[in-house]
Amino acid sequence: MSQLKQSDEFILVGKIGASYGIKGWFKINAYTEVPEGIFDYSPWRVSLNGQQHLVKVADWRRHNKGLIAKFDGVDSINDAEAWLHAEVFVEAQQLPELEEDEFYWRDLKGMKVINDSGYNLGTVSGLMETGSNDVLVVDANAKDAFGKTERLIPYIQDDVIKSVNKEENTITVDWDPGF
Repeated sequence: MSQLKQSDEFILVGKIGASYGIKGWFKINAYTEVPEGIFDYSPWRVSLNGQQHLVKVADWRRHNKGLIAKFDGVDSINDAEAWLHAEVFVEAQQLPELEEDEFYWRDLKGMKVINDSGYNLGTVSGLMETGSNDVLVVDANAKDAFGKTERLIPYIQDDVIKSVNKEENTITVDWDPGF
């Protein structure tokens, strides 16, 4: 099988870190909102050295400030070290359904961002988590008056984000482009 990449079909949810102990355990770096949430999904598709593997987590637990886990059939430190730096994916269909006004970040990428005056601010290329609120990273169509090709727009529902229209692939914002 070919190397997995995040797509509409597969979602990157974590990465395998260093081995832990001698009985096949390893550290898990979870990218889920709640770190333990990574274990709500099974099986995992793990991408390692250009190959993908369907694996089942046999056991997991919190350890200090992190997470450790063990796969079925991985019983030694040598077995665990073979998984070092592997990326953990789940199928998109494994994710829970959201309410009508909720979105996964992947749903917003590629959407056109228009301010409430009708000005096209660009296209969402990504999102950032800042602690206080998420931020849309918008690639501008061209350099603005300040020479910028990227805009950062806080994702604050009802205040800045006025609407998200999946059918029209647009996000309407109350945001002045600054020129």
